[in-house]
Amino acid sequence: MNAKIQLVLWMSHPALELPLAAAMVWHKLHRKFPVFFSYIVFQLVNFAILFPIHQYGGYELYFYSFWISAVISLAIGFKVIHEIFLEVFRPYHTLKDLGTVLFKWAALVMVFVALVVAASTPSGESPIVVAVFTMRRCVRVTQCGLVLFLLVFSRYLAVSWKQRSFGIALGFGLYAGAELAGGALFVGGLISEATMGFLDTSSYCCAVLLWLGYALSKSLAKEASTAPLVSQRWEQSLSDLQHPGPADSLIPMFEGMVDRAFSKSSSEPVSTLSTKRLASSLPSPLPLARLQSNR
Repeated sequence: MNAKIQLVLWMSHPALELPLAAAMVWHKLHRKFPVFFSYIVFQLVNFAILFPIHQYGGYELYFYSFWISAVISLAIGFKVIHEIFLEVFRPYHTLKDLGTVLFKWAALVMVFVALVVAASTPSGESPIVVAVFTMRRCVRVTQCGLVLFLLVFSRYLAVSWKQRSFGIALGFGLYAGAELAGGALFVGGLISEATMGFLDTSSYCCAVLLWLGYALSKSLAKEASTAPLVSQRWEQSLSDLQHPGPADSLIPMFEGMVDRAFSKSSSEPVSTLSTKRLASSLPSPLPLARLQSNR
């Protein structure tokens, strides 16, 4: 009975993703979130390929098809995180550049960790499965971290829960949290493999329903307020570090003049030549003789 329910839930994925893709095209969200739209389209194509193989193909063909599609899905899902990050930090160009560099390094570290874990896999396990599982957990942890980041820093970034970018992140966080929790419970022996699969498919259905609700609803635009002043200070500080302004040349000049003035002896009389130099440096229209007579 659990396998039949999982099969029904699996077939409900494209039934929910098709209206989501149509709603994104109708509201022109595929232009604002092209990577997320590509993710939904890939899931539709993935179902159209995997479902017939699962029903009528052999185990080996389904095995390799499933894990290849899992790698592609993880890569696009990780790119969606970057897209949401860029959308949140759209007014802050320096923070966007910093986030792009961090995401590139995070992707490189995930691939390196997956390769190391796959190379150290015991002989009884498949290195492909272990490597994909490792990357999958890294991506899921990153997705959960994105949701926590938005929840904690929403006050500083002027991010509202009514914005579509927040809804996309929330859906991924819900699905990632359920998958991580199910995997931890399965490893601990608290639930069976069938229950873990049911939790995975049902949580993805909830995520697609959440995305569909956000796609059909009106998004709340960012409003200027005093709260993002903290983010503006971060942006200015990073911009100053990246592009330091030219030093003011008048300050060292005046400092040198003051040092030379104090280095002279106070008992030294002022000469006529010094007076002439002082008079010549003053922008006064008075003649030099009148200036000396006034002195």
